[in-house]
Amino acid sequence: MNDPSVIRRLYGRRQGHKLRQGQAALVEDLLPRLSVPDTGALNAATLFGEDRPLHLEIGFGAGEHLAGQAAANSDTGFIGCEPFLNGVVGALGHIQNGGLDNVRLHMGDALEVVERLPDASLSRVYLLHPDPWPKARHAKRRMMNHGPLDAIAAKLAPGGEFRLGTDDPTYCRWSMMVMNARRDFRWLATGPQDFLVRPDDWPETRYERKARRQGHEVWYFRYLRV
Repeated sequence: MNDPSVIRRLYGRRQGHKLRQGQAALVEDLLPRLSVPDTGALNAATLFGEDRPLHLEIGFGAGEHLAGQAAANSDTGFIGCEPFLNGVVGALGHIQNGGLDNVRLHMGDALEVVERLPDASLSRVYLLHPDPWPKARHAKRRMMNHGPLDAIAAKLAPGGEFRLGTDDPTYCRWSMMVMNARRDFRWLATGPQDFLVRPDDWPETRYERKARRQGHEVWYFRYLRV
């Protein structure tokens, strides 16, 4: 079965509503200063000018979680990957309003960035509320497949953490099945509260609040790279 590590195809619209003047200015002025370089190897020094822990968020939505983590961990470098322009604009607004200088952005496929990082260079990877592709025939499009997870595992340092959040029951079951088949990650849950209650250091997003308003359960998975 092909998965996103092989397909390298992003589905859906790259842009939604038309940008307002201030948003367009962020894209023109701020985004070039924060963008991950288009070519070459990547590491903390090339991205932030010094060695520091690195976290990567795959598909950061409007950037609330990314900005919240960056504000709480100023000594850590954050790489956010999001293919959709309106999400990138949202993140730029949070970065500007928070005066954050420890975030770099890639508007495109996260795996393009992952493969350019050194092995064992990431301390944490976040995959929050990815597109569930609920139909069985679309399962190959899910990020929670062994190809992408192989790449993530290679770049996570031993003792690093992979976090997954979802409110989709099908994606929840699929993810548990895929992760239970692996031996390079250990689930950190010891009881139901560990995956039913959002950890204190896991900033809430608008998407998550909307899901709860709609009556959806939300699951929080934390895996240790072994």
